Amino acid sequence: MPVADKMIEMIDKSSMIRKMFEEGAKLKAQHGTENVYDFSLGNPDVPPPPEFNKVLKDLVNDDNLNHGYTPSPGLPQVRKAVADFISSEHGVNLSPEMVIMTVGAAGALNNIFKALINPGDEILTPSPYFVGYNQYSFIAGAPLKTVATDPNFHLDPAAIEAAITENTRVMLINSPNNPTGVVYSAGELTQLADILNRSGSKFGRPIYLVSDEPYCKITYDVEVPSVFKAYSHSILINSYSKALSLAGERIGYLAVHPDAEEAPLVAGAAAVANTMYCVNAPSLIQQAIGKLQGVTVDVSIYRRRRDMLCAGLSEAGYEFNVPEGAFYLFPKSPIPDDMEFINRLKDELILAVPGTGFGAPGYFRLSYAVPDASITGSLAGFKRALERVQ
Repeated sequence: MPVADKMIEMIDKSSMIRKMFEEGAKLKAQHGTENVYDFSLGNPDVPPPPEFNKVLKDLVNDDNLNHGYTPSPGLPQVRKAVADFISSEHGVNLSPEMVIMTVGAAGALNNIFKALINPGDEILTPSPYFVGYNQYSFIAGAPLKTVATDPNFHLDPAAIEAAITENTRVMLINSPNNPTGVVYSAGELTQLADILNRSGSKFGRPIYLVSDEPYCKITYDVEVPSVFKAYSHSILINSYSKALSLAGERIGYLAVHPDAEEAPLVAGAAAVANTMYCVNAPSLIQQAIGKLQGVTVDVSIYRRRRDMLCAGLSEAGYEFNVPEGAFYLFPKSPIPDDMEFINRLKDELILAVPGTGFGAPGYFRLSYAVPDASITGSLAGFKRALERVQ
């Protein structure tokens, strides 16, 4: 066998999603892209803010623009800009040395897991969870353990405390959450911090809280509370893929709480991992986002689409919680087999992702990072699919 045994397993796990995308491409070829309603991808289609285009043009027209390697942790002036912005938002005194510029949030997660994980250590995350966590934990060589959330997909403190063992090294959370759209409250973070502090004392070492927050600027009438204010042994993960609609530019960061145990060592280890994986984050986009701290896409576009989709699906008879953030809706499948219902939707030329892929069978995910016409054009098909299984 020319491929590593462990990779065969990962190929098998990814085959469901790959097959879904392949079938979607066939449908678009047969019926025309405009006649297929694709809610499967979380690929932001809202334009970047106009400030981004101006900054990019200014950089390109600057005779001093340099395309060479950057320091592996990132350009000093960019790390300072990010650290200053985090300090102002989270109420901490964060130095640039605690910030590592990365190849998106995925790169940040790979770096911090490589920095923290020893053989035998485990990562614990609430379910439903982002499917990419399977890959990142695989790269880190650590089992990904899941713990159930409450019926509304918020944290279940008792379940989390029961799930933590002496092997738990990282508690990984994602808020606003993909796929549910839930935003964990300040009270939830406080409870979680208490659990992690108790568990850390019990097992003789801190449990690091890694908070994955690429959707933190896409919220609706709620704010994402500061994980740094809740817990000192925390690492903040972010990217500009959603906040600035720069998903293809692959730029993000990780920030280590200045009061975390051995914070400089943790940041230093993450910087070394960054060198191993990618050398440095993309130079040109680093320089751009250094000048764009606090700038965000027009979130009202996502709000409008959320409200359109929720209204249409509610009228059709679907059950769901209205998302507080991100750009996903996570309805309950009207039949227990979410894969079967995904196929019923496909008969209506509607593409969705089964909840099984997120560790939540019996649900399905819809991304409303799509044109308004995709939402309005699909509603009759959603209604027909539901009626056919009732």
